[in-house]
Amino acid sequence: MAPHTGPPDGGWGWMIVAGCFLVTICTRAVTRCISIFFVEFQAYFGQDYARTAWIHSIVDCATMLCAPLGSLISNHISCQVGIMLGGLLASTGLILSSFATSLEHLYLSLGVLTGLGFALCYSPAIAMVGKYFNKRKALAYGIAMSGSGIGTFILAPVVQLLIEQFSWRGALLILGGFVLNLCVCGALMRPIALDEDRKAAPGLLEQDCVPEAQKQDFKQMSLCSPLIKAWSHECLCYCSWKEYDFLLMPGFMVLAVSVLFMAYGCSPLFVYLVPYALSVGVSHHQAAFLMSILGVIDIIGNITFGWLTDRRCLKKYRYFCYLFAVGMDGLCCLFLPVLQNFPLLVPFSFTFGYFDGAYVTLIPVVTADVVGTSSLSSALGVVYFLHAIPYLVSPPVAGWLVDTTGSYTASFLLCGFSMICSSTLLCFARLAKKIKRTRLKSLTHDTHSKQHIWTNGAIAYSVTGELDQKDAEFLAVDANSYSNR
Repeated sequence: MAPHTGPPDGGWGWMIVAGCFLVTICTRAVTRCISIFFVEFQAYFGQDYARTAWIHSIVDCATMLCAPLGSLISNHISCQVGIMLGGLLASTGLILSSFATSLEHLYLSLGVLTGLGFALCYSPAIAMVGKYFNKRKALAYGIAMSGSGIGTFILAPVVQLLIEQFSWRGALLILGGFVLNLCVCGALMRPIALDEDRKAAPGLLEQDCVPEAQKQDFKQMSLCSPLIKAWSHECLCYCSWKEYDFLLMPGFMVLAVSVLFMAYGCSPLFVYLVPYALSVGVSHHQAAFLMSILGVIDIIGNITFGWLTDRRCLKKYRYFCYLFAVGMDGLCCLFLPVLQNFPLLVPFSFTFGYFDGAYVTLIPVVTADVVGTSSLSSALGVVYFLHAIPYLVSPPVAGWLVDTTGSYTASFLLCGFSMICSSTLLCFARLAKKIKRTRLKSLTHDTHSKQHIWTNGAIAYSVTGELDQKDAEFLAVDANSYSNR
């Protein structure tokens, strides 16, 4: 594995993008299409909305809850091994689901097993794109994440056709074979070594945590025992801490809380859009077509927002573009209860799909801006892990509201307000950070503290413990400009 001073922004990176594109089709698009089975499961097993919704919830929850496991396998063994193993597990889960005799069977096979397989594939594939791209990162992510939209556009009518031709059991069996393509995607994920990675996590023989005598023992070991070195207790503890030290960053903490609200709001719509459309008199094919529209516009949102936010004029405002997209999806959910026929639901699918694709593209980009490229795989694992609980509880809660009120209005309003809350939280956090920096700037011009702070902004950071790294850099730059006057 040849070292690189920085991301190559091309070359084999485009094959990585293609592999990630296929991973998102086989994971997120297939998960979305499970909502098409909702009515079939409900009719076959004779259960209410809330109990049937647990299937989709457990798939999403397991995918996100086990995302750190996918990152761990990718970091310590191999991204290729993790994705191939995930493909086998996901395919096995879908095949076993085709023989289900109860909802509990589907909870375990389609929910837990398939969700675990998707978890081992999703976050490592996305992190690999960030390793290969820097200048065109948002565009690369836009293309890679558009697989979710393209997959939904193609798979939604295909799954509906498969259900009509082969019943829901045959459709799940065919999807199980399709998901085996994740093994092919894993084979494309060629690892890359960057200078930033070596600085953030130096080799085992250079780490201070390994005693000198132990280093000599490692050098004398045969090449056939690399796992003994990799899983040394002291080094594992050291590496684990270095991989997750971003958890204490204030910027990441705010992003994490906002993700909880965003994940709660976005999940129920993909479960209940088709049942809601059917409840207002839309035909089965038109309801499936709404999911297709949402999917294809999702693609446009992925690519255009990724391209736009890579432009020089918008690159430094990607954070605000992200919160704007989340807020717009929240507004769409608020208006959904008054849209009660197919011609009105079509514009909704266009609008919601576009902004859904926009913010999904920017999640890894914003995360990379907050924590850096070297911690991106672990940080994405945590970000997707935070989706787990909202994904688990929001569809059943929405189903309970439908069962209790006899209407979808309360469910969609709760989703909309949750996403708007996520966007508002990020906005206030950024405003608070801007006010903080303004106060720091005024502090540098205080006649009683000029000399101390302007001398070295990093000293202020180390003494007070209240300034983050960017604030310290800000003070240091301001000190340099003052000294040149």
